[in-house]
Amino acid sequence: MSATYQADFNLWIDKTAKLLREHRWQEIDLEHLIAEVEDLGKSERRAIISQLIRLLLHLLKWQYQPQRRSDSWLDSITDARTQIELAIQDSPSLKSYPIEQLKESYQKARRQAAKQTGMIISVFPEGCPYSLELVLDEDWLPEASE
Repeated sequence: MSATYQADFNLWIDKTAKLLREHRWQEIDLEHLIAEVEDLGKSERRAIISQLIRLLLHLLKWQYQPQRRSDSWLDSITDARTQIELAIQDSPSLKSYPIEQLKESYQKARRQAAKQTGMIISVFPEGCPYSLELVLDEDWLPEASE
């Protein structure tokens, strides 16, 4: 089974699922199965971080470039909030993960905002100016900055 994992991942998944359904435990490529299950958890966490960065980026752009506000920014903000909410609904144990990642995610969003807007990074606050509660609140948008 290990050779199949290397050569054809989709075939390996199909065979592994079949072996699990048939309770053929001894034939399962346990090493790779464990790695894949662990990667599923990493993938969920990565998805939350990615959406949080995207959300913070667009909130910063919304606040610091009010003249450029667009429906696509609003759509991005709404979608990122929805994706985070859905990920937490699927895995309630990740409920505290966004707050754990807020500081680091904000720093990444801040750097991206500076690049995308052409503004110097010091224009954006060094620390996240928004609470997680506001960031995830579907009815909240930051006010324009002078």
